[in-house]
Amino acid sequence: MPRPERPLDQEDTDLVAFAADLRQLRVTAGGPTYRQLSATAGYSPAVLSQAAAGRKLPSLAVTLAYVRACGGDTEHWRARWQAISAAAREGEAEAGPSPYLGLGSFQAGDADRFFGRDQVLTELLALVEARRFVGVFGASGSGKSSLLRAGLVARSAAAGQRVTVTTPGPHPLLACPTGVDLLVVDQFEEVFTLCRDPAERAEFVAAIVAAEGGVVIGVRADFYGHCGRYPELVAALRDSQVLVGPMTADELREAVLRPAVRAGYTVETALLSRLVADAAGQPAVLPLVSHALFETWRRRRGTRLTLAGYEEAGGIRDAVASTAEQVYLKLSPDQREVAKRIFLRLTALGEGTEDTKRRVSHETVSGTGPEVGVVLEALVRARLLTLDRDGVEITHEALIRCWPRLREWLTEDRDRLRAHHQLTDATEVWRSLGHDPGALYRGVRLAVAKDTLTEASLTEQEHEFLARSAKAEADEQATARRTTRRLRQLVALLTVLLVVAGTAMVTAINAQRSEAEQRNIALARGAVREANALSAANPALARQIALAAYRLAAIPETRDSLLSINAAPYASRLTGHTASVGKVVFSHDGRLAATASDDHTAMLWDISAPHRPKEVAVLAGHSEAVLSVTFDRTDRKIVTSGADGTVRLWDVADPARPRQTAAIEQRTGKVNAAAFSPDGQLLATANEDNTARLWDITDPQHPRQTSVISRHTSIVSWLAFSPNGQLLATASSDNTARLWDITDPRSPRERAVLSHPAIVSTVQFSPDGHLL
Repeated sequence: MPRPERPLDQEDTDLVAFAADLRQLRVTAGGPTYRQLSATAGYSPAVLSQAAAGRKLPSLAVTLAYVRACGGDTEHWRARWQAISAAAREGEAEAGPSPYLGLGSFQAGDADRFFGRDQVLTELLALVEARRFVGVFGASGSGKSSLLRAGLVARSAAAGQRVTVTTPGPHPLLACPTGVDLLVVDQFEEVFTLCRDPAERAEFVAAIVAAEGGVVIGVRADFYGHCGRYPELVAALRDSQVLVGPMTADELREAVLRPAVRAGYTVETALLSRLVADAAGQPAVLPLVSHALFETWRRRRGTRLTLAGYEEAGGIRDAVASTAEQVYLKLSPDQREVAKRIFLRLTALGEGTEDTKRRVSHETVSGTGPEVGVVLEALVRARLLTLDRDGVEITHEALIRCWPRLREWLTEDRDRLRAHHQLTDATEVWRSLGHDPGALYRGVRLAVAKDTLTEASLTEQEHEFLARSAKAEADEQATARRTTRRLRQLVALLTVLLVVAGTAMVTAINAQRSEAEQRNIALARGAVREANALSAANPALARQIALAAYRLAAIPETRDSLLSINAAPYASRLTGHTASVGKVVFSHDGRLAATASDDHTAMLWDISAPHRPKEVAVLAGHSEAVLSVTFDRTDRKIVTSGADGTVRLWDVADPARPRQTAAIEQRTGKVNAAAFSPDGQLLATANEDNTARLWDITDPQHPRQTSVISRHTSIVSWLAFSPNGQLLATASSDNTARLWDITDPRSPRERAVLSHPAIVSTVQFSPDGHLL
């Protein structure tokens, strides 16, 4: 008969409660002996007995083996073990600063513990010495920022150079210093993800390319194609690029060992081998390695970093997520909601690219909830966020990729998040302009913000911005109503005058015929002048006044005015875009119109009543100007192309609820035009890289490129299919139009070259296909 277990201590501690619950779990499982548990768990009876003794916390591996043998929930017990372990560590006095940074990038002051990048640093220093402008490219997490700051900046500053490091942010021109020997622009991709003004973006690129001193830009590799949209940037980067790839096994060993040895720690051989094996072949792994090492250091045994501590932390794959989840679960329910709002505000949503981090001001973050200070302190202490005098940001984008809870938040409602980020940026601009009324929302943007965003998610400044926007729009509408009312009063006055004049003429027709006629003529001539003055601004009212004048006095002046005003075209204005409109197209049935604008949107309009056009829907998704918009033959599909290098397919079977079915990221610079084939099976695009491309869109959700047409020597500006779909015509800035036989879309054949004395901006076939 087995001996009874020793009673637990009477202390009310987490460790004693943990042991008591382990014992209860064994009772619930039917009370097996420790010898019986040993056969299933793989540990000796003595080890399993000690795990539930309450004297010290067992290892995670022993705990999970005990729980599995008793049929318990391993994830629940893993979380409990990690919480107790973390609490125990917080009570220990740290011997000194960690030799590892965690998720944070190395700064210039960390150069003495920056190891493993000697080869690429030597290459970069030599290139900076030889070239005035250099680009450093690499995947997120490849170590670009650390190489630039702890490598290049530290070495250059030590050599006596004046060096400035900056990140672009939403207004890169404000972060463009002058009078330095070397300007380092880290996270250059923010020019494309955070800066919303194409003009400011282009001006910033031109400024750094023309800078007097040396310039080095650090760019995430998936934004390489975006750089190709600026010719001056392409020229500056030619033969001046460094690619930061993954570390070799030897480099990784050096990066792990040398900081530890320098700080007086040792690294178990088994841990080093496991780290190198786990990191092998994984892109963007360096911040994960650094964080796993930081958490392993927190779980060290004396001065020794162990494999057990590494596994306890969750290893490379789970360490970041584990840290974030532990910090999050320690917060109260209200604090968790504040944390969620903070992380969503600090993430920029990608358009065809990965989501990225974004820096926001202290004022913006402080409005996310009443306990924001407590939450920020917890997140900064865990190195998940970085807080400085300029603002708040996620420490590294690896957190966005690796924390499942954050990924789930980001996929819940991306349209709402995108609208909220746009509101935050607009509020910042409005505040920076001294609350200029011209920066407030109006029209569609105001309606979308009011319909999409909840009051609880907004900061005080955002509340004020929306309230001021609504008031400004209401004031403008009231002014418009007053103007209309005055015009109607004028019509009523003229009508009264007409009645009075008619009555006077009837009562005094015999005695005062001549005098009445002259008075009526004078009134009618005045009305004619009023009608002519209003004909451009308000043609409908001008028609009414001209008709009243003619009825008052049928003289040549009133007749000519009435005829000329009625003969003029009746223009109906389509208002809704916030920037210039470059393209307008009609559906084949004439019931819809589509417009493409520099405000990054296309819009659908119901024109079934031409004098009363109505806005139907906004097609949002492009990050730069929309250059073209086209209906297919059935009017059920639309394609848009943009200066952001993307082509987007839309299902508009229900025009009021358009649905994007696909987004094609071409990486060819601007896409000037796109067109459907008559049978709707092919899509053709005209590109800034001197090519036209054919796409199979039989499956509209998965377009597939079939061929590239590359005979033009300059930008392809427009293209068109023949009515039978067997020919494609392309127009180009190389002064030619070309005809292509696309009977086999996989192998287009050139049929003719049509030369012109100047650039060819557009092409179109006649309805019978005999003329071009």
